[in-house]
Amino acid sequence: MNLSISQIKKKSLATLKGKWGLGVALTFIVFLVTTIVPTILEILLSGGFSQWINQTETPVIADMVNLLISFLFIPLTVASYWFFLSIARWNDPKISEVFAVYKEWELSLKLIGTSILVGIFTILWSLLLIIPGIIKGLSYSQVFFLLRDNPQLSALEAITESKIRMKGYKWKYFLMNLSFIGWAFIAIFTLGIGFLWLTPYISTANATFYNELIAPQVHEDQESTDLES
Repeated sequence: MNLSISQIKKKSLATLKGKWGLGVALTFIVFLVTTIVPTILEILLSGGFSQWINQTETPVIADMVNLLISFLFIPLTVASYWFFLSIARWNDPKISEVFAVYKEWELSLKLIGTSILVGIFTILWSLLLIIPGIIKGLSYSQVFFLLRDNPQLSALEAITESKIRMKGYKWKYFLMNLSFIGWAFIAIFTLGIGFLWLTPYISTANATFYNELIAPQVHEDQESTDLES
């Protein structure tokens, strides 16, 4: 069924019922981890709080460490997407499952490598013009969901698969995410606190988009392949 944007959003709200607390908690924890840890390291590498607060430029070593940390946080971010995909599928995920991604070091490295490739491809397209870069970013938007359901795919295969599956759906995906802009402005006026609720809503909507529109395409192709063989 080709659900409309409003139907996707309504379904995401339905799956979030009773799980808002989990979604808010995960959003808050991920925010703390990905902002406080780099800040503490930057303070230490800058020679202490007093020097850090008065510095006009960040030490090169601090920039390098922060870059490394940002790569290390990629599996955490992707596992957060999978957490909300689980909610979109009416399951009961645990926050501990998000951090468990680091137990599988091969998977973590694969996610980091895939993210870097997606970033490189998007930047290269953006060098031509902004619009092609945006379009390609939309094409690559399903990569990590596809890897969740199809872990046998390589990074390049997942990127190619996302491009194929998003044909005819990029505009809908763009409009769906754009439809949250009003809520984003409201969240800003709450000093950012509103994002603790808005982020789970958007994340679950994106997961529902994949679950309802993209995943069925893959399943249909797999069934066709099985019948042919």
